[in-house]
Amino acid sequence: MSVTIRNIKVICCAPEKINLVTVKVETSEPGLYGLGCATFAHRHLAVVTAIEKYLTPYLIGRDVSYIEDIWQSVTGMSYWRNGPVLNNAISGVDMALWDIKGKMAGMPLYELFGGKCREAVPCYTHAEGADVEETLERVGQLKEKGYRYIRAQTGGYGGSETIHMPPEGALPGDYYDPKVYMKKTIRLFERLREKFGWELELCHDVHERLQPADAVGFAKEMERFKLFFLEDALSPEQAGWFKQIRRHCTTPLAMGELFNNPNEWLNLIKEREIDYIRIHLSQIGGITPVKKVIALCDAFGIRTAWHGPVDLTPVGHAVNAHLDISSPNFGIQEWTDSESGFYCDKNPEALHEIFRGIPKVKDGYIYLNGKPGIGVDINEEAAKKYPCTEGGITWGWMLPRLADGTSVRP
Repeated sequence: MSVTIRNIKVICCAPEKINLVTVKVETSEPGLYGLGCATFAHRHLAVVTAIEKYLTPYLIGRDVSYIEDIWQSVTGMSYWRNGPVLNNAISGVDMALWDIKGKMAGMPLYELFGGKCREAVPCYTHAEGADVEETLERVGQLKEKGYRYIRAQTGGYGGSETIHMPPEGALPGDYYDPKVYMKKTIRLFERLREKFGWELELCHDVHERLQPADAVGFAKEMERFKLFFLEDALSPEQAGWFKQIRRHCTTPLAMGELFNNPNEWLNLIKEREIDYIRIHLSQIGGITPVKKVIALCDAFGIRTAWHGPVDLTPVGHAVNAHLDISSPNFGIQEWTDSESGFYCDKNPEALHEIFRGIPKVKDGYIYLNGKPGIGVDINEEAAKKYPCTEGGITWGWMLPRLADGTSVRP
């Protein structure tokens, strides 16, 4: 007798003042359920509506073993597809179905994916400061904790300084000057190599704050620091410029956390114009499509470096790690450390009160707990104590402006 979907619940909470969305798929088998991450923190209510009003009526009664068919069906049934709201909604269901399959098999996900390629997952975390010296201090603190891969930033994405004052009447926003940002970042990495030598693998996130021609020159300037990778040097809309960066320097390139649609990554992989794929798993629809991306990247020598931000549930972080530990072309995993100086309001006690089985980090490695399925569970009553911000959330860096007041994309 087949096991079917009996009910789908959407559990929203914000233990760290960041809206998280978890999907719980309950089955016809008593006590058997799966969890998935559907977090789109800035538009979480749109995702909730998509799940409750559109996916759930179709999915009730479906056999939980038909994961591929369910993914293909719900992706196509709205006709228009590959957007962040629908993809995150689908991801929540997709991850939950994989969680159920692992529990039914009595295996952690990585066993279903072919078994371990490594015993733990090397990760990088963020060091950020208001100025160069504060960032250096942060890097030193993280090094003492055992991290050997560190992403370094000063003054936020794109920096926070401008040479020229905005014009009178300029609108509010996160003002920055690309020229100042590039000079300050180069100075930061000069100091990092002076202080720490070559023992650390260093990354930097441009976060799309440069025009294409400037991005080419900046990647060339950063070549001498031998980065582990330079992240998001260009926006998805300007991805065609990656070939120009390739022609001018050997700086390793990472890209992809904003991708929604396969057409955004196919050419970059096929033409070998990036070194690391940085997809946000729920943003493209969950485990089912990501397994195909891994296989495609492996064929072209591209390594994985999944997006692992604060606006991702522990379920999503665990899924990242299951894929990492079982992928031959794994590169590195992003992880937000509580002492990174990053932009979130860390409240690990609340997070652990809600989610049980969160992956552990020790000496720069992520360890999974080996439990069947994803290995993370949720306390629904505890989640109610930390409600989401109904209007969504907007961080200052998401409203960037050039010195003259021009609005640009984050």
